Amino acid sequence: MAATAVDDAWMEVCLLTISAIGAASDVEFAGLTETLDFDIGDKDIEGIPLINGGRVTKWNPQGDSTLTIEAYPLEAGTATGTAGKGFFDLMNTADAVAPIRIINSRTRLKYRILAMWTNDATATSAKSVTAANASALRIGLADGYFTSVKPSFTDGIVKFTITYKCPAFDKAGNGCVMIESCAGAASDVLPAVAAYTTANKFG
Repeated sequence: MAATAVDDAWMEVCLLTISAIGAASDVEFAGLTETLDFDIGDKDIEGIPLINGGRVTKWNPQGDSTLTIEAYPLEAGTATGTAGKGFFDLMNTADAVAPIRIINSRTRLKYRILAMWTNDATATSAKSVTAANASALRIGLADGYFTSVKPSFTDGIVKFTITYKCPAFDKAGNGCVMIESCAGAASDVLPAVAAYTTANKFG
């Protein structure tokens, strides 16, 4: 990905890395993906009216976060390697033998998703450390599940719409949503994100 000056907004290109919990490697999906739509869970409130006309503010628990992906894969799933080729294996049991055949199953595996926008030309993964003087914005969602993989052929091209959802916190109360950025100073860089395990979401 070529480095470009950051003017007013992040545009055109993004890195997308998906990791299964405990997996030996991460898988890159930017080469298949057209759009990413993040719906970070609301941390809502509710005003409860009192008989004097005042209000008591009630805190509502933060909602789940959802990522919707539109992509153009040619294959059902990714048998091997770190280049993403399909999405059905993310919602079901993966098949590592060609030809790939994925049968729907009751398997539910936790995944982490990282998306990073950067003008660092050396970055090849959304989990990468950024170079000194590069700018970047990274969003991470962890401990979530792929809940929907829907192919369509409506417009004369096979397009997939994929939905991933994660809770706001895990059982221990640790956050499952990360948003971080760096602004291009030599001492202001994003660190590499460690492998996704039961003990580590974003460390």
